[in-house]
Amino acid sequence: MIKRISMFFWAIVIGITLTATSALSAEAKPTKLTFSIFFPPTHGQTKAAMDWAKEVEKLTDNKVQITVFPGGTLTKAPQCYSGTVKGISDLGFSLFAYTRGRFPVMAAVDLPMGYPNGKVASRVAQEFAKTFKPKELSDVKVLYLHAHGPGLLHTKKPVKKLEDIKGMKIRATGLSAKIVKALGGVPVAMPQGGTYEALKKGVVEGTFGPFEVLKGWKQAEVIKYTTECYSVGYTTTFFVVMNLDKWNALPADIKKIFDEVSDKYTDVHGKVWDSTDQEGKKYTQSLGNEIISLSDEESARWRKAVEPVINDYIANTPDGDKHIKKIKELMKKCSK
Repeated sequence: MIKRISMFFWAIVIGITLTATSALSAEAKPTKLTFSIFFPPTHGQTKAAMDWAKEVEKLTDNKVQITVFPGGTLTKAPQCYSGTVKGISDLGFSLFAYTRGRFPVMAAVDLPMGYPNGKVASRVAQEFAKTFKPKELSDVKVLYLHAHGPGLLHTKKPVKKLEDIKGMKIRATGLSAKIVKALGGVPVAMPQGGTYEALKKGVVEGTFGPFEVLKGWKQAEVIKYTTECYSVGYTTTFFVVMNLDKWNALPADIKKIFDEVSDKYTDVHGKVWDSTDQEGKKYTQSLGNEIISLSDEESARWRKAVEPVINDYIANTPDGDKHIKKIKELMKKCSK
């Protein structure tokens, strides 16, 4: 009888020990995530996103470990969002404009509203998404958004007035393609990564983008002029998102850390956009390229030329007028 009790006792002890060991093992096992980024490894935006990942790792005591795949090595820029939805990557960093028509609400942010800088554009993008909570983003966990500084015209031939753009083949994506068309140019869609060669080979004669592309993507080497058309300064909204199943599987305390860190990084990326714009401008000038400033009168002509792009968005998007009104309010608020 005593022997049976002893055996029963030790069986319970062993069972408890195994259960505890298993629980500790499960607790100690880190959550490993893959992070697809389309920017090159050395780009300032890649570095900012990597800093975000490191901060998440640090604050979770490495309970979360993030492996970064820059340069589109895991998923290419146009497939980054869908790749995150499907679980090809756990995290994705790209831009909405590469999948035109899929994000009709967020497209409002990219319109030629005359953004002054990347910090303001980034804050507008983040606050706009929080305000409207677009259904089009419901298949991922949106961690944070940001947006580049004013998109300008970089060309191989000087553009000093609207008439100079007529018939010119300009690389543009998303709504910027409509801007090119409204200004009289011929939009040619392609990812940012293919623009350098397209300019070099004469496939396109110019490109729309912030000053940043001139150094970050080395495009200053294959253009000669930049037209500072700030009156039509559009932006492009970038996302950092997580696969929804991965997000839902995280403990509440880990989710809180992700949210707290992410809340700071809209401004971090906005500042990087502005600093890289400054670097891009200095770089193109160092190569002897010319910066062309438009007169107030000419700027007004450009602004009037792109008004149909904004009006078209309002006419063809449910609540489009509310979106535009909110963006104007946010631009004033975020500029303070």
